[in-house]
Formats: sequence, structure tokens, C-alpha cells
Amino acid sequence: QVQLRESGPGLVKPSQTLSLTCTVSDGSLITNSYWEWIRQPPGKGLEWIGYIRPSGDTSYSPSLKSRASISRDPSKNQIELQLTSVTPEDAAVYYCFRPWSDWGQGTQVTVSS
Repeated sequence: QVQLRESGPGLVKPSQTLSLTCTVSDGSLITNSYWEWIRQPPGKGLEWIGYIRPSGDTSYSPSLKSRASISRDPSKNQIELQLTSVTPEDAAVYYCFRPWSDWGQGTQVTVSS
């Protein structure tokens, strides 16, 4: 089974850019799989952020499209998420997901000054 591990700063100030990484145990899958980012705000359901295809094309939630960017770095076995101009509403547990069965443990993000 593929292991995914999210990592990030934990605490980000409003208006800053959030950068998260998902490190994948099997690097051969980086460019051969869909990779998605999903988040869960406190007390709310899962929210899809976007994905990157094997081709490198990306797709995002309409509500986050202007601020989200997903990329990949095969040399580091990583999938990356950047979210610009964060607000407290972006506070959530962020998950990396490889359809349809591989999830990371999630990384908590707090947005506060």
C-alpha cells in the first residue's frame, strides 16, 4: 500500500501563502497517478480542493481556483499545494489523496495572526 504523508507549517498568518507537501512512499506513482488535495474545516465536511492528472494538467474547485495551485516534484516524491491569500476560513485539516484508496493522515492548518 502506498503511504502518503502531508507536511506544512501548521500556523499561517492571514494574507500569507500556505504551502503544503505530500510525500509519497512510491515515487514511481508521482507522474502515473491522479493526486488530489482535500480539506476538512473544523466541524464541517470534506471539501475538495483540486487535483493534478498524470499529464500534469490541473483542475480546481471553483471556489478556490483563483488561489490554489497543485504541482508535483518527482525528484522529491512530492505533491505540493499552494493556497494564496489565506483567511481564517482556510483553517482545516488538509489531506493528500490518491484515488481511490490512498490517504495521508492529514496535516492541521491554523490561520491566525
